[in-house]
Amino acid sequence: MHNTKPTVVVTGVSGNLGQQLVPQLADYKVVGVDLTPPKQSSINIDRFVPLDLGVEESARELLLLFREVQPAAVVHLAFVIDPQRSGILDVDRMWRINVAGTARVMEAITEANRNTPSVVRQFIFPSSVSAYGSDLPAPVAEDAALNAHTLPYAVHKKESDLVVQQRAPSLRGCGVFILRPHIFAGATVENYLMGAFRGTPNGKGSRAARMRQSSKRLPCMLPFGQKYLDNKIQFVHVDDMARLIAWILRREPEAQRLTILNVAGRGDPLTFAQCIELAHAKLLRVPGQWGMRQVLQFLWNRSISAIPPDAVPYMTGQYIMNTDRLKKFLGDDYERVIGKTSLEAFTDSFQKN
Repeated sequence: MHNTKPTVVVTGVSGNLGQQLVPQLADYKVVGVDLTPPKQSSINIDRFVPLDLGVEESARELLLLFREVQPAAVVHLAFVIDPQRSGILDVDRMWRINVAGTARVMEAITEANRNTPSVVRQFIFPSSVSAYGSDLPAPVAEDAALNAHTLPYAVHKKESDLVVQQRAPSLRGCGVFILRPHIFAGATVENYLMGAFRGTPNGKGSRAARMRQSSKRLPCMLPFGQKYLDNKIQFVHVDDMARLIAWILRREPEAQRLTILNVAGRGDPLTFAQCIELAHAKLLRVPGQWGMRQVLQFLWNRSISAIPPDAVPYMTGQYIMNTDRLKKFLGDDYERVIGKTSLEAFTDSFQKN
């Protein structure tokens, strides 16, 4: 029996990170869980289980799944990031999937590990840099306060992060990782900030569709003032994040240990001015964050842009992380796992544009 591959359960397998992670797990049996199956048929998962983590019964269904497949690890990627693209515009429903869903996954692990000597030995949860808040005086280390506000995605990441920290000791012999990545970048990535730099009219409306067809770009928007151009930002290539998760899965698990790691590309952060230049974006200056909010609200109401007005603080603030702990954790493998610098990760996002 020892030659059988260990099983890993990946929730949110159909999302962008999930689709980059699965190809790195050839030495595992991958059981994917999501609302909808992966779009890419080339993604080789051993089994797909449709499940809505926003409903209470999902905890029991997960427990039965864990008992059946006996996963060595659970990677919890299921999270609603973009209300427009996911079609989940109701913030309460988002919360039920994002925060309550995270608690349900952990509850199922606790129960699965109750009578058997630690079935699930590792649990990996990607939190986010946005959990720290939108304007930080200095590069934050992992013990900094989580002060996310305004944007539901950021607030839910903070709340889920705290849920994982609180529940980690009850997972019975399971090592827990909270990864706090900076903004994902790469050719396959679509998120608010990448959309803003690319100028993609990514709304669901017919006007947005016409603009995309004729390759029209929206300008990149920032309030007046030099500080907004000087604000620094980091990126992490989504493939590097996937490689980091795969690397952690192959380590010998440390029972009952909680490890929190900031994750960003190697090298220096970029300034917003550099990003705008690299993206060949047209810059539109507006009067203050209030003005930017008004323009985003206008584009949102007309379904031209999918960037919620609540994202303004995160598009105009500076939030940089200290990644010394990650470098020490990866040791000699650091440059192999985190293959790209912030600059290379950002530049790669424009390969297909």
